[in-house]
Amino acid sequence: MKLVIVESPAKAKTIQKYLGSEYSVIASNGHIFDLPEKSMGIDVSDNFKPSYVVSPNKKQQLDAIKKLLKQPHEEVYLATDPDREGEAISWHLASNLNIPFDSRVEFNEISEKTIRKAIQNPRPINLSLVNAQQARRVLDRLVGYKISPVLTIKIRKGASAGRVQSVALRMIVDREREILKFVPEEYWNINACLLKPSEKKHPFKALLADKSGVKLKVTNTEQANQILADLGHAQNWIVNKVKRGTSKSRPAPPFMTSTLQQDGSQKLGLTAPQVMQIAQQLYEGIEVAGHGHLAFITYIRTDSVRVSAEMQQEALNMIKSTYGAEYAPAKPNFYATKSQNAQDAHEAIRPISLEITPESVKNSLQRNQYRLYKLIYDRFIASQMTEAQYSTLNVHIQAKISDSENYGFKVSGRTLLFKGYMIAYETERSPKEIEDGETSDLLPDLQENDVLALTKILSEQKFTKPPSRYTDATLIKAMEENGIGRPSTYATVIITLTKRAYCKKEQKYMIPTELGISVTDFMMLYFKEIIDIHFTADMEAKLDKVEQGLKWEALISDFYPRLTNCITQAVKATSQKHNNEEVSDTICELCGSNMVIRDGRYGKFLACPNFPNCRSHKPIKEIVAKCPKCGTGNILKKKSKRGTAFYGCDNYPECTFLSWDVPAPMLCPTCQGPMRVVKKQGTTNYVCIDKNCKTSVAPKEQELDAN
Repeated sequence: MKLVIVESPAKAKTIQKYLGSEYSVIASNGHIFDLPEKSMGIDVSDNFKPSYVVSPNKKQQLDAIKKLLKQPHEEVYLATDPDREGEAISWHLASNLNIPFDSRVEFNEISEKTIRKAIQNPRPINLSLVNAQQARRVLDRLVGYKISPVLTIKIRKGASAGRVQSVALRMIVDREREILKFVPEEYWNINACLLKPSEKKHPFKALLADKSGVKLKVTNTEQANQILADLGHAQNWIVNKVKRGTSKSRPAPPFMTSTLQQDGSQKLGLTAPQVMQIAQQLYEGIEVAGHGHLAFITYIRTDSVRVSAEMQQEALNMIKSTYGAEYAPAKPNFYATKSQNAQDAHEAIRPISLEITPESVKNSLQRNQYRLYKLIYDRFIASQMTEAQYSTLNVHIQAKISDSENYGFKVSGRTLLFKGYMIAYETERSPKEIEDGETSDLLPDLQENDVLALTKILSEQKFTKPPSRYTDATLIKAMEENGIGRPSTYATVIITLTKRAYCKKEQKYMIPTELGISVTDFMMLYFKEIIDIHFTADMEAKLDKVEQGLKWEALISDFYPRLTNCITQAVKATSQKHNNEEVSDTICELCGSNMVIRDGRYGKFLACPNFPNCRSHKPIKEIVAKCPKCGTGNILKKKSKRGTAFYGCDNYPECTFLSWDVPAPMLCPTCQGPMRVVKKQGTTNYVCIDKNCKTSVAPKEQELDAN
């Protein structure tokens, strides 16, 4: 009997099916040994030596592995995931369970052929990969463990910082501030609707571009009206320039982790964490009717777009037989990885077998499993196909106003000559191609000196738009472009920002909360270097170099003094009240200090400035009006246990006034019952809550000011 140790139960089940009864396959369920949960676990004085312990929820799994190891085995194979984390898991298991260090096996896909080949070629554990994982783990633990307590004291209990998390939050906050500071600029689009008299079935629009050959930008109503008036006197509309050509569109490379998360978000409407969760299922294996437990795709944590020569040839054969020889390039397509720091250890994300088409397994997959597999499958096939080809037409048209003055309009179009890869994977046109009617797919056969007929002029006032808030896809793209984090961490970062209530989602957009803004402002004030984008990217590059032999302890020892200096300065500078804390007139009932207003997960609240020595806190009482029932109490806005707003008197229980509507500060003059505030079309009125009474009173001017 031979023993194989993998990471996940689903993966173990798939591999067990391929290896049969000669092997026993068991999962570690991720890291069994890790840094302790309730202490830092790093000896700063001993060259940052980490202290690993058995994770509390992994003791049972460790016992199961030990029990199997006690049985006689011909060989033991460590087959954890083929990345830094997987290498570290194997190292921990070998170090603690007396497993030979040369029993590491690695495979990029879970297929019988690949697994058996890997088992025939075990290798030693790669200590450079292990050190690369340890460097990140230690650095992240130091940043989180050292900064988070300061945030907890100064911002809110449970607030946390992270080496990558805090930078991503800063990017979201910076974008929000860009939007708030944005001042829209007016501009006008003026389009001429034109016809070639001999081809009346093909009307088209052309966009105003210049005046007498000088580029023209219309920025106000007066300018637009003057142009429209001039065009009303145009003597003729003539085609004065025609440029014909051809263009090609190359297919996109197969997916890597970041682009899979981006397309999964944009095209399927999934969050980045959902994409990674479903992709993990497709990688580890799913029960399929007629096939048993089947893995669908290669390893999902990669920043490479490389494809094996064997798989490229298989794809070309499939393309020729399915679509025709003209859709297969003469030589296989090769793609360069954009990032200089990319790890090219694995192939791109692709199907394991092209024979397992999405349609053939649709009934065995959940809806999103099928959709994501189809996205991966189609993208890979398209990446190995020929280019799409277009004929292009760029036209410039003159509207002659006088002998010395004319307005120029432009229009461009293209016609698909050969679909190429688009027969398998349709791509969306870019916004630039369809912007403001400048591009038309269908144009008549225009020639220079053609005289055109004007049917109408369309003018539209527009305003420049602020930059868009980040979505999962655009945040991942920005992090990737700036070298922040690594593809395997993007989804985790997004989960953390939402879980910590630093961001909230409105539709698909990420909006920083007041708490997220407060944390970022504090970090910018005292830990500016830690959340500097360029510094973080440089640190990421150095961490990658650990795989190439850079001593990770030296990297940490260079960074640590700067971290501790920032913490010292932050604690010293904030030992007194924060400059940005608003002092209230509410007295702390425990120590007598004036309470301060702070930001919390659910908004602002009152807190004692002497925290943590005094932990008194209370909600801010929002006074809406004087109580109409008792006349002495204040009506406060409160929340029920379900979070629903209601209004009650602060003299409770002496006064039992209660309302779900915003109450007016007076009783109904007709029935003496409560009234509510009704705002409609800019007008405020007090309306009796008794539907039978229906009395409505306009508030006095001083009452309106109060409200």
